[in-house]
Amino acid sequence: MPDGRTRLRALEECWHREIEAAATYRILAERERDSRRREILAKLVEAEVQHAARWAERIREVGGTVPDPAAVKPALGLSLQVAPPEVVYRKLEAHEKQDAATYERLAGLLDEPGRAVLRDIMADDQEHATILRVLAGPENPRTALDLILKRERHVRGASWVSDSIYGVNDGLGAVFGIVSGMAGYTGGSDLVLITGLAGMLASALSMGSSAYLAAKSQREVYQGEIAREKAEIESNPEEEREELELFYQLKGFTPEEARTLVARIRERPEHFLQTLVQEELGLSETTFPNPWKACVSATASTALGGLIPVLPFLFTRGAPAVVWAAALSILAHFGVGIAKSLVTTRPWWLSGLEMTLVAVIAGAITYGLGVAFAIH
Repeated sequence: MPDGRTRLRALEECWHREIEAAATYRILAERERDSRRREILAKLVEAEVQHAARWAERIREVGGTVPDPAAVKPALGLSLQVAPPEVVYRKLEAHEKQDAATYERLAGLLDEPGRAVLRDIMADDQEHATILRVLAGPENPRTALDLILKRERHVRGASWVSDSIYGVNDGLGAVFGIVSGMAGYTGGSDLVLITGLAGMLASALSMGSSAYLAAKSQREVYQGEIAREKAEIESNPEEEREELELFYQLKGFTPEEARTLVARIRERPEHFLQTLVQEELGLSETTFPNPWKACVSATASTALGGLIPVLPFLFTRGAPAVVWAAALSILAHFGVGIAKSLVTTRPWWLSGLEMTLVAVIAGAITYGLGVAFAIH
Protein backbone atom coordinates (compact mmCIF):
# COMPACT_ATOMS: atom_id res chain seq x y z
CA MET A 1 0.00 0.00 0.00
CA PRO A 2 1.55 3.39 -0.99
CA ASP A 3 2.39 5.74 1.86
CA GLY A 4 0.79 9.16 2.33
CA ARG A 5 3.59 11.09 0.63
CA THR A 6 3.46 8.86 -2.48
CA ARG A 7 -0.32 9.21 -2.64
CA LEU A 8 -0.05 13.00 -2.34
CA ARG A 9 2.51 13.18 -5.17
CA ALA A 10 0.18 11.11 -7.38
CA LEU A 11 -2.72 13.47 -6.64
CA GLU A 12 -0.54 16.48 -7.43
CA GLU A 13 0.52 14.93 -10.73
CA CYS A 14 -3.12 14.32 -11.66
CA TRP A 15 -3.97 17.92 -10.75
CA HIS A 16 -0.98 19.23 -12.74
CA ARG A 17 -2.04 17.38 -15.91
CA GLU A 18 -5.55 18.87 -15.76
CA ILE A 19 -4.28 22.43 -15.22
CA GLU A 20 -1.81 21.95 -18.07
CA ALA A 21 -4.59 20.75 -20.38
CA ALA A 22 -6.84 23.69 -19.41
CA ALA A 23 -4.05 26.19 -20.19
CA THR A 24 -3.40 24.49 -23.53
CA TYR A 25 -7.03 24.51 -24.63
CA ARG A 26 -7.35 28.13 -23.50
CA ILE A 27 -4.54 29.21 -25.84
CA LEU A 28 -6.04 27.21 -28.68
CA ALA A 29 -9.39 28.89 -28.10
CA GLU A 30 -7.71 32.31 -28.28
CA ARG A 31 -6.06 31.35 -31.59
CA GLU A 32 -9.24 29.92 -33.08
CA ARG A 33 -11.17 32.21 -35.45
CA ASP A 34 -14.18 29.97 -35.96
CA SER A 35 -16.75 30.71 -33.25
CA ARG A 36 -18.10 27.13 -33.17
CA ARG A 37 -14.65 25.64 -32.67
CA ARG A 38 -13.88 28.30 -30.09
CA GLU A 39 -17.02 27.34 -28.18
CA ILE A 40 -16.06 23.66 -28.18
CA LEU A 41 -12.55 24.50 -26.95
CA ALA A 42 -14.03 26.69 -24.20
CA LYS A 43 -16.06 23.69 -23.01
CA LEU A 44 -12.88 21.62 -22.92
CA VAL A 45 -11.22 24.31 -20.80
CA GLU A 46 -14.18 24.28 -18.41
CA ALA A 47 -14.10 20.47 -18.17
CA GLU A 48 -10.38 20.42 -17.39
CA VAL A 49 -10.77 23.13 -14.75
CA GLN A 50 -13.52 21.07 -13.10
CA HIS A 51 -11.25 18.02 -13.19
CA ALA A 52 -8.47 20.01 -11.54
CA ALA A 53 -10.90 21.21 -8.87
CA ARG A 54 -11.79 17.62 -7.98
CA TRP A 55 -8.11 16.75 -7.62
CA ALA A 56 -7.53 19.91 -5.56
CA GLU A 57 -10.28 18.80 -3.21
CA ARG A 58 -8.65 15.39 -2.79
CA ILE A 59 -5.26 17.04 -2.12
CA ARG A 60 -6.78 19.11 0.68
CA GLU A 61 -8.59 16.08 2.11
CA VAL A 62 -5.31 14.22 2.56
CA GLY A 63 -3.69 17.25 4.17
CA GLY A 64 -1.77 18.62 1.19
CA THR A 65 -1.52 22.11 -0.28
CA VAL A 66 -2.73 22.81 -3.79
CA PRO A 67 0.13 24.16 -5.98
CA ASP A 68 -0.08 27.52 -7.76
CA PRO A 69 -1.87 27.10 -11.15
CA ALA A 70 0.03 30.09 -12.57
CA ALA A 71 3.25 28.06 -12.37
CA VAL A 72 1.90 25.41 -14.76
CA LYS A 73 2.81 25.95 -18.42
CA PRO A 74 0.73 24.75 -21.39
CA ALA A 75 1.71 21.57 -23.19
CA LEU A 76 3.57 21.37 -26.54
CA GLY A 77 5.72 24.46 -25.94
CA LEU A 78 6.40 26.67 -28.97
CA SER A 79 4.52 24.44 -31.41
CA LEU A 80 1.29 25.39 -29.62
CA GLN A 81 1.82 28.96 -30.84
CA VAL A 82 3.24 28.44 -34.33
CA ALA A 83 2.10 25.04 -35.63
CA PRO A 84 -1.08 24.80 -37.75
CA PRO A 85 -4.13 24.06 -35.55
CA GLU A 86 -4.77 20.66 -37.16
CA VAL A 87 -1.23 19.59 -36.26
CA VAL A 88 -1.69 20.78 -32.68
CA TYR A 89 -4.99 18.91 -32.40
CA ARG A 90 -3.31 15.71 -33.60
CA LYS A 91 -0.56 16.10 -31.00
CA LEU A 92 -3.08 16.79 -28.25
CA GLU A 93 -5.13 13.75 -29.26
CA ALA A 94 -1.98 11.67 -28.85
CA HIS A 95 -1.39 13.37 -25.45
CA GLU A 96 -4.89 12.44 -24.31
CA LYS A 97 -4.20 8.81 -25.22
CA GLN A 98 -0.86 8.93 -23.39
CA ASP A 99 -2.60 10.41 -20.36
CA ALA A 100 -4.84 7.35 -20.22
CA ALA A 101 -1.74 5.14 -19.86
CA THR A 102 -0.31 7.47 -17.21
CA TYR A 103 -3.54 7.42 -15.25
CA GLU A 104 -3.50 3.63 -15.29
CA ARG A 105 -0.11 3.82 -13.56
CA LEU A 106 -1.28 6.46 -11.08
CA ALA A 107 -4.37 4.43 -10.20
CA GLY A 108 -2.17 2.02 -8.29
CA LEU A 109 -0.88 4.88 -6.13
CA LEU A 110 -4.28 6.29 -5.15
CA ASP A 111 -6.79 5.31 -2.52
CA GLU A 112 -10.33 4.27 -3.44
CA PRO A 113 -11.83 7.84 -3.45
CA GLY A 114 -8.97 8.96 -5.71
CA ARG A 115 -9.51 6.04 -8.06
CA ALA A 116 -13.22 6.89 -8.27
CA VAL A 117 -12.33 10.43 -9.39
CA LEU A 118 -9.82 9.00 -11.83
CA ARG A 119 -12.38 6.70 -13.46
CA ASP A 120 -14.72 9.63 -14.11
CA ILE A 121 -11.94 11.77 -15.56
CA MET A 122 -10.61 8.99 -17.81
CA ALA A 123 -14.08 8.62 -19.34
CA ASP A 124 -14.17 12.36 -20.03
CA ASP A 125 -10.65 12.29 -21.51
CA GLN A 126 -11.67 9.59 -23.95
CA GLU A 127 -14.43 11.91 -25.14
CA HIS A 128 -11.92 14.77 -25.36
CA ALA A 129 -9.69 12.66 -27.63
CA THR A 130 -12.66 12.16 -29.94
CA ILE A 131 -13.34 15.90 -29.99
CA LEU A 132 -9.71 16.65 -30.86
CA ARG A 133 -9.80 14.11 -33.68
CA VAL A 134 -12.87 15.83 -35.11
CA LEU A 135 -11.28 19.28 -34.79
CA ALA A 136 -8.12 18.07 -36.52
CA GLY A 137 -10.10 16.99 -39.56
CA PRO A 138 -9.16 14.32 -42.13
CA GLU A 139 -5.72 12.76 -41.82
CA ASN A 140 -5.86 10.80 -45.07
CA PRO A 141 -3.23 12.14 -47.53
CA ARG A 142 -5.53 11.65 -50.49
CA THR A 143 -8.15 13.75 -48.77
CA ALA A 144 -5.73 16.57 -48.10
CA LEU A 145 -4.83 16.60 -51.78
CA ASP A 146 -8.49 16.69 -52.74
CA LEU A 147 -9.06 19.68 -50.46
CA ILE A 148 -6.26 21.54 -52.25
CA LEU A 149 -7.58 20.66 -55.70
CA LYS A 150 -11.11 21.71 -54.79
CA ARG A 151 -9.87 25.26 -54.35
CA GLU A 152 -9.00 25.30 -58.04
CA ARG A 153 -11.91 23.39 -59.53
CA HIS A 154 -15.22 25.13 -60.16
CA VAL A 155 -17.50 22.15 -60.62
CA ARG A 156 -17.74 18.81 -58.95
CA GLY A 157 -17.41 15.86 -61.32
CA ALA A 158 -15.05 17.71 -63.68
CA SER A 159 -12.13 15.49 -62.70
CA TRP A 160 -11.93 13.71 -66.06
CA VAL A 161 -11.93 17.09 -67.84
CA SER A 162 -9.02 18.40 -65.80
CA ASP A 163 -7.20 15.05 -66.11
CA SER A 164 -7.55 15.24 -69.89
CA ILE A 165 -6.20 18.79 -69.97
CA TYR A 166 -3.21 17.84 -67.85
CA GLY A 167 -2.72 14.74 -69.99
CA VAL A 168 -2.49 16.88 -73.13
CA ASN A 169 -0.10 19.16 -71.28
CA ASP A 170 2.17 16.29 -70.22
CA GLY A 171 2.23 14.67 -73.66
CA LEU A 172 2.83 17.97 -75.41
CA GLY A 173 5.61 19.04 -73.04
CA ALA A 174 7.45 15.70 -73.04
CA VAL A 175 7.36 15.08 -76.78
CA PHE A 176 8.10 18.71 -77.66
CA GLY A 177 11.29 18.38 -75.61
CA ILE A 178 12.23 15.17 -77.45
CA VAL A 179 11.46 16.66 -80.87
CA SER A 180 13.37 19.87 -80.11
CA GLY A 181 16.43 17.99 -78.93
CA MET A 182 16.47 15.58 -81.87
CA ALA A 183 15.81 18.43 -84.30
CA GLY A 184 18.85 20.26 -82.96
CA TYR A 185 20.91 17.06 -83.17
CA THR A 186 19.87 15.91 -86.67
CA GLY A 187 18.62 19.11 -88.32
CA GLY A 188 15.16 17.59 -88.85
CA SER A 189 15.78 14.12 -90.28
CA ASP A 190 13.57 11.02 -90.23
CA LEU A 191 15.02 10.26 -86.79
CA VAL A 192 12.97 13.10 -85.32
CA LEU A 193 9.75 11.49 -86.52
CA ILE A 194 10.70 8.07 -85.17
CA THR A 195 11.81 9.31 -81.75
CA GLY A 196 8.83 11.67 -81.52
CA LEU A 197 6.33 8.89 -82.21
CA ALA A 198 8.14 6.58 -79.77
CA GLY A 199 8.07 9.28 -77.12
CA MET A 200 4.37 9.91 -77.74
CA LEU A 201 3.56 6.20 -77.38
CA ALA A 202 5.67 5.81 -74.24
CA SER A 203 4.19 8.91 -72.60
CA ALA A 204 0.62 7.88 -73.42
CA LEU A 205 1.06 4.34 -72.08
CA SER A 206 2.84 5.60 -68.97
CA MET A 207 0.17 8.19 -68.20
CA GLY A 208 -2.65 5.75 -68.89
CA SER A 209 -1.27 3.03 -66.64
CA SER A 210 -0.49 5.55 -63.88
CA ALA A 211 -4.01 6.97 -64.06
CA TYR A 212 -5.51 3.48 -63.89
CA LEU A 213 -3.41 2.44 -60.89
CA ALA A 214 -4.05 5.73 -59.09
CA ALA A 215 -7.83 5.45 -59.52
CA LYS A 216 -7.76 1.78 -58.49
CA SER A 217 -5.70 2.63 -55.40
CA GLN A 218 -8.19 5.32 -54.41
CA ARG A 219 -10.99 2.77 -54.46
CA GLU A 220 -8.92 0.32 -52.43
CA VAL A 221 -8.24 3.05 -49.86
CA TYR A 222 -11.96 3.81 -49.69
CA GLN A 223 -12.86 0.14 -49.20
CA GLY A 224 -10.20 -0.24 -46.50
CA GLU A 225 -11.42 2.83 -44.62
CA ILE A 226 -15.02 1.59 -44.87
CA ALA A 227 -13.99 -1.71 -43.25
CA ARG A 228 -12.02 0.07 -40.51
CA GLU A 229 -14.86 2.47 -39.72
CA LYS A 230 -17.38 -0.38 -39.68
CA ALA A 231 -15.25 -2.19 -37.10
CA GLU A 232 -15.08 0.96 -34.96
CA ILE A 233 -18.87 1.35 -35.09
CA GLU A 234 -19.34 -2.26 -33.98
CA SER A 235 -16.82 -1.95 -31.14
CA ASN A 236 -17.81 1.51 -29.85
CA PRO A 237 -21.05 2.81 -31.40
CA GLU A 238 -21.60 5.57 -28.83
CA GLU A 239 -18.19 7.13 -29.45
CA GLU A 240 -18.87 7.16 -33.21
CA ARG A 241 -22.27 8.74 -32.59
CA GLU A 242 -20.70 11.51 -30.50
CA GLU A 243 -18.07 12.06 -33.17
CA LEU A 244 -20.66 12.54 -35.92
CA GLU A 245 -22.67 14.89 -33.71
CA LEU A 246 -19.54 17.00 -33.26
CA PHE A 247 -18.99 17.19 -37.02
CA TYR A 248 -22.49 18.60 -37.45
CA GLN A 249 -22.03 21.04 -34.58
CA LEU A 250 -18.93 22.36 -36.35
CA LYS A 251 -21.09 22.93 -39.42
CA GLY A 252 -23.41 25.19 -37.43
CA PHE A 253 -26.05 22.86 -36.00
CA THR A 254 -26.97 23.21 -32.35
CA PRO A 255 -26.20 20.19 -30.13
CA GLU A 256 -29.90 19.31 -30.09
CA GLU A 257 -30.21 19.55 -33.88
CA ALA A 258 -27.03 17.48 -34.35
CA ARG A 259 -28.32 14.85 -31.94
CA THR A 260 -31.65 14.60 -33.78
CA LEU A 261 -29.98 14.46 -37.19
CA VAL A 262 -27.57 11.71 -36.15
CA ALA A 263 -30.41 9.74 -34.57
CA ARG A 264 -32.22 9.77 -37.93
CA ILE A 265 -29.07 8.75 -39.78
CA ARG A 266 -28.44 5.86 -37.38
CA GLU A 267 -31.80 4.35 -38.34
CA ARG A 268 -30.06 3.19 -41.53
CA PRO A 269 -26.74 1.54 -40.55
CA GLU A 270 -25.25 1.68 -44.05
CA HIS A 271 -26.07 5.37 -44.35
CA PHE A 272 -24.55 5.97 -40.92
CA LEU A 273 -21.35 4.19 -42.00
CA GLN A 274 -21.05 6.13 -45.27
CA THR A 275 -21.71 9.45 -43.52
CA LEU A 276 -19.03 8.79 -40.90
CA VAL A 277 -16.45 7.90 -43.55
CA GLN A 278 -17.27 11.02 -45.54
CA GLU A 279 -17.31 13.40 -42.57
CA GLU A 280 -14.35 11.97 -40.69
CA LEU A 281 -12.04 11.16 -43.61
CA GLY A 282 -13.48 13.16 -46.50
CA LEU A 283 -13.91 9.94 -48.50
CA SER A 284 -16.88 9.43 -50.77
CA GLU A 285 -17.25 6.81 -53.47
CA THR A 286 -18.77 9.40 -55.81
CA THR A 287 -15.52 11.40 -55.82
CA PHE A 288 -13.41 8.50 -57.09
CA PRO A 289 -12.87 8.23 -60.85
CA ASN A 290 -13.56 5.02 -62.74
CA PRO A 291 -10.16 3.33 -63.27
CA TRP A 292 -10.82 2.45 -66.90
CA LYS A 293 -12.27 5.86 -67.71
CA ALA A 294 -9.22 7.48 -66.13
CA CYS A 295 -6.93 5.19 -68.10
CA VAL A 296 -8.56 5.87 -71.47
CA SER A 297 -8.82 9.60 -70.81
CA ALA A 298 -5.16 9.92 -69.78
CA THR A 299 -3.87 7.73 -72.60
CA ALA A 300 -5.86 9.46 -75.33
CA SER A 301 -5.19 13.00 -74.13
CA THR A 302 -1.46 12.37 -73.66
CA ALA A 303 -1.23 10.82 -77.12
CA LEU A 304 -3.07 13.80 -78.59
CA GLY A 305 -0.71 16.26 -76.92
CA GLY A 306 2.33 14.23 -77.97
CA LEU A 307 1.21 14.08 -81.59
CA ILE A 308 1.21 17.87 -82.07
CA PRO A 309 5.01 18.41 -82.19
CA VAL A 310 5.39 15.38 -84.49
CA LEU A 311 2.74 16.39 -87.06
CA PRO A 312 4.97 18.54 -89.35
CA PHE A 313 7.46 15.67 -89.69
CA LEU A 314 4.71 13.51 -91.19
CA PHE A 315 4.67 15.84 -94.22
CA THR A 316 8.12 17.40 -94.50
CA ARG A 317 11.68 17.32 -93.17
CA GLY A 318 14.54 19.67 -92.39
CA ALA A 319 14.31 23.27 -91.27
CA PRO A 320 10.64 23.80 -92.40
CA ALA A 321 9.52 20.87 -90.26
CA VAL A 322 11.48 22.17 -87.28
CA VAL A 323 9.96 25.67 -87.63
CA TRP A 324 6.43 24.29 -88.02
CA ALA A 325 6.88 21.94 -85.05
CA ALA A 326 8.06 24.81 -82.86
CA ALA A 327 5.24 27.10 -83.95
CA LEU A 328 2.51 24.48 -83.49
CA SER A 329 3.88 23.42 -80.12
CA ILE A 330 4.08 26.95 -78.79
CA LEU A 331 0.54 27.71 -79.95
CA ALA A 332 -0.66 24.43 -78.46
CA HIS A 333 0.96 25.30 -75.13
CA PHE A 334 -0.89 28.60 -75.14
CA GLY A 335 -4.13 26.74 -75.89
CA VAL A 336 -3.51 24.28 -73.08
CA GLY A 337 -2.91 27.21 -70.74
CA ILE A 338 -6.29 28.66 -71.72
CA ALA A 339 -7.94 25.25 -71.21
CA LYS A 340 -6.38 24.97 -67.75
CA SER A 341 -8.02 28.26 -66.79
CA LEU A 342 -11.41 26.56 -67.31
CA VAL A 343 -10.80 24.29 -64.31
CA THR A 344 -8.75 26.70 -62.18
CA THR A 345 -9.29 30.23 -60.90
CA ARG A 346 -6.40 31.80 -62.86
CA PRO A 347 -6.99 34.34 -65.70
CA TRP A 348 -6.88 32.67 -69.13
CA TRP A 349 -4.27 35.02 -70.55
CA LEU A 350 -1.92 34.55 -67.58
CA SER A 351 -2.25 30.77 -67.71
CA GLY A 352 -1.68 30.81 -71.49
CA LEU A 353 1.38 33.05 -71.29
CA GLU A 354 2.87 30.96 -68.52
CA MET A 355 2.52 27.77 -70.56
CA THR A 356 3.97 29.53 -73.63
CA LEU A 357 6.98 30.73 -71.66
CA VAL A 358 7.59 27.22 -70.36
CA ALA A 359 7.43 25.84 -73.92
CA VAL A 360 9.87 28.41 -75.28
CA ILE A 361 12.39 27.82 -72.49
CA ALA A 362 12.12 24.02 -72.67
CA GLY A 363 12.34 24.02 -76.48
CA ALA A 364 15.35 26.35 -76.52
CA ILE A 365 17.24 24.31 -73.92
CA THR A 366 16.64 20.92 -75.54
CA TYR A 367 17.34 22.27 -79.05
CA GLY A 368 20.55 23.84 -77.77
CA LEU A 369 21.61 20.55 -76.18
CA GLY A 370 20.90 18.72 -79.43
CA VAL A 371 23.04 21.16 -81.41
CA ALA A 372 25.84 20.89 -78.84
CA PHE A 373 25.91 17.08 -79.10
CA ALA A 374 25.83 17.30 -82.90
CA ILE A 375 28.90 19.57 -82.89
CA HIS A 376 30.84 17.07 -80.81
